Amino acid sequence: MKTQDKSGTKSLCTADDISDTSQGVQRVGMAGPWLEAFPKTCRPFLDEMDHVLGFPLSKLISEGPNATLTATPNAQPAIMGTSIMILRVLEQEFGFDTSARVHVCLGHSLGEFAALVAGGCLTYEDGQRMVRMRAEEMAKCSAAAREKSDGAEYGMVALVCEPDRLSSLMDAINEFLGYAASEGGKNDSGNHAPPIDQVLVANVNSKNQIVLSGNIERINNLLVQLRQFGGHDPRHVRLATDSPFHSPIMAPALTFMRDLLEQTTITFPGKFPIVSNVSARPFVDAANLRELLSRQCVDTVRWWDSIRYLDQEQGVRRWVGIGPGKVGRNLVGKEVGMRGADHVRGGGVWGLSSPNDIDEVLRGLEETEGVG
Repeated sequence: MKTQDKSGTKSLCTADDISDTSQGVQRVGMAGPWLEAFPKTCRPFLDEMDHVLGFPLSKLISEGPNATLTATPNAQPAIMGTSIMILRVLEQEFGFDTSARVHVCLGHSLGEFAALVAGGCLTYEDGQRMVRMRAEEMAKCSAAAREKSDGAEYGMVALVCEPDRLSSLMDAINEFLGYAASEGGKNDSGNHAPPIDQVLVANVNSKNQIVLSGNIERINNLLVQLRQFGGHDPRHVRLATDSPFHSPIMAPALTFMRDLLEQTTITFPGKFPIVSNVSARPFVDAANLRELLSRQCVDTVRWWDSIRYLDQEQGVRRWVGIGPGKVGRNLVGKEVGMRGADHVRGGGVWGLSSPNDIDEVLRGLEETEGVG
């Protein structure tokens, strides 16, 4: 989730990382430092979270085991809850007026739900329950794909290339996927293959990073083709998930979310605009929000386009990442060319994942107000 300060210079605050549904950032004990530092705010919030979900997620976050916390239906609501808890600390312990100080907000994949809660479009209760139910549905989609494919392996792989090679890399990937689709057979990774066999670009995260989602064997085959015939050899790393998020395999989750959102109250407009992962532009009305938030299950997360829109077209200068992990902050910092406070440009990029970060963030916002 990212926000933008209204006190002069535009700023943005995000509460998520780059690893799709952020399932690489959850860790046992991640709420502990906040609970220890701000028990009057955090203890009631964690109790509220457990009540909303109907089970003691706070105990799982605190004690583990890690394998259970990492499961999609637990990891996603845990990250969502921790992000909103940090925002509550800012509001209740430091008097941060979200409605008055924030211009715009966005979140990466799962983080989009935290952004919508922060912006008042969703209540915390509805958002937290929705994240849990969505995660359960996604886990079912992944299990069904493995069953239909006789135990094939699924997941996501991040590719990193030189910035000036991204466009060419994307062209080569699309060309291969189109060729594979027309040829058929074992290499059928394209959009005309059955969903369980497809490989898709799930995220475009920055000027040099994308994420592929789908059948791992076919992703590996694609990487071989890129090296042998496409003139590309991007660095790649498999993400810590066995689910192919933002791919056609998640189509049942899209249908589920459409039905669920039709039954959910949406407040629109909210406190400030929320940028959609799918369109890379602010949601325009409640119907648009329901549709794009549903499509996010299967569509590409256009994170890079979202950051460029806010930086180049909207002039956002102050960015604060809220939530576990700092990968998102680092991605934004590289794109906009700032880290920490930049007094010349009147902006900065900060991450708020630990109580130790609060002084730097609040001081940086104050020092850069009206500068640049």
